[in-house]
Amino acid sequence: MDERTDPATARDYGSPPASRETIVRPAVRRRSRMLPAILLLALVAGLVIWAHPWGGRPPATPTIPPQPVGVASATKGNMPVILNALGTVTPIASVTVRTQINGTLMQLGFKEGETVAKGQFLAQIDPRPYQVALEQAEGQLAHDAALLHQAQSDLARYERLKAQNSIAEQQVSDQQFLVQQYLGTVKTDQAAIDNARLNLAYCHIISPIAGRVGLRQVDLGNYVQTSDTNGIVVVNQMNPISVLFSLPQNDIPAVMAATQAGAKLPVAAYDSSNTTKLASGTLAAMDNQINTTTGTVALRADFANPKDVLFPNQFVNVRLLVQTLKGVVLVPSAAIQRGAPGTFVYVVQPNGTVAVTKIVPGPSEGEETAILSGLTAGERVVTDGADRLHPGAKVMIVSSTGASSAAASHAPPGKPKA
Repeated sequence: MDERTDPATARDYGSPPASRETIVRPAVRRRSRMLPAILLLALVAGLVIWAHPWGGRPPATPTIPPQPVGVASATKGNMPVILNALGTVTPIASVTVRTQINGTLMQLGFKEGETVAKGQFLAQIDPRPYQVALEQAEGQLAHDAALLHQAQSDLARYERLKAQNSIAEQQVSDQQFLVQQYLGTVKTDQAAIDNARLNLAYCHIISPIAGRVGLRQVDLGNYVQTSDTNGIVVVNQMNPISVLFSLPQNDIPAVMAATQAGAKLPVAAYDSSNTTKLASGTLAAMDNQINTTTGTVALRADFANPKDVLFPNQFVNVRLLVQTLKGVVLVPSAAIQRGAPGTFVYVVQPNGTVAVTKIVPGPSEGEETAILSGLTAGERVVTDGADRLHPGAKVMIVSSTGASSAAASHAPPGKPKA
């Protein structure tokens, strides 16, 4: 036998040796086929251990304790429909006292900030120049009146002579015209006297209205003129006084309907913090047009102000009572929620859970809101703790003293319900 064909000695006679690739490849393929099986077994074992950590017993389902909440019962009552606005206290009458003649301010008849009556003396302008003018006018009137009397006497004589055909008719006519001229001159002189007397009256300045005077705008000894813009002092009527405020145009129909029915709508004025009531009054007037810039209409309310609690240019919060809704369902405003369902409340069910109830809210006043539909009187609504709730959640009602009581269905048998 040829030694080259002997398998045992083939490598000794030139046969190429087996490569490393041909030797390793079968082992790699076997390991690659086993790897998915090992991973699958490990995954199954992990799931079994996770599902049955204590010898194969499933874990207990965690219980969610009832959520503590505050509740209130819906009641029936009356809800006032109130329109709120920002107003400005405005005097019904405000007068800037100015001089009507030029002259030196000689006297002031008021104390700054005091209340004055209508017709009360306020200031005195130097009257001497106007007294002199009056005397001149009176002297001119006396002179012209004498000329008139002389002309009238001559006319009477000329008329007698004319009747005797002793003088020409033209002379009589001329005398008649002369009398008419003197009559006009006398009337002019009388007007000059009246004007001088009026100027003298203007020297004595009185208050045109009853009210409170402010700070004086000019001191004694100054020469005041009719062209002065500040005047001498400002007088504001304080009692009664008014408040000007504006309402959106959408509120006009309700106000008009009430006023046209003859109702006197009450108005309350509160301080700037909207906590203290200052005065009560009634709606007096509404403007006849809407402000196109703001979309509002101006209104005026009158207030009795005997103690001067309302002061001119003071900013106040105005509450206008339009009507009163009677026998409506009322709930605390804190119970009303807004979200994806719309406007709703959480209603406590007999089984101790809560349900979402959609509502239609109405006007609010204070801490209460009227419910127009969706809720009936007697139902209990959640007022505190609603942010932790969801439909069907169990709740525990917390009393005002801090003690809690479980819902009726959750009380242990034989024990009184808390």
